[in-house]
Amino acid sequence: MQAGDLAGREELFRGFGRAWFKADMGLLYQVVTPDFTWAGLDEAGQPRRLKGAEAIAAELAAMRARAELRFSDVAYHHLPDLTVMTFRLRETPRDGGPAREYEGVELYSFRDGLICLKDVFRKPAGD
Repeated sequence: MQAGDLAGREELFRGFGRAWFKADMGLLYQVVTPDFTWAGLDEAGQPRRLKGAEAIAAELAAMRARAELRFSDVAYHHLPDLTVMTFRLRETPRDGGPAREYEGVELYSFRDGLICLKDVFRKPAGD
């Protein structure tokens, strides 16, 4: 898979999405670089940078343990060296608390035809 052309980029994101939804690190590391970084903010709003299959798998498990996640209005905007993904996210806490809606942007960078960085930004919807 190559990130340089549109078809290759879309194939990368299909693979990335399958890996993310299955929490399958073997699939994930077919479409990301060995030093892939997942950056963003933690639940307290503090910067975090996840690296390595173990850390990413633990974060995915924690996210799913906290809430059911439903993405909608997902759109990819491909630029020559960057892809921007926009989305809406509904989190329904597993503890019975009220659901929360977010709007977000993810920035993806590439190296050697693979995704090397996912940088996540989100805010409560309507803010």
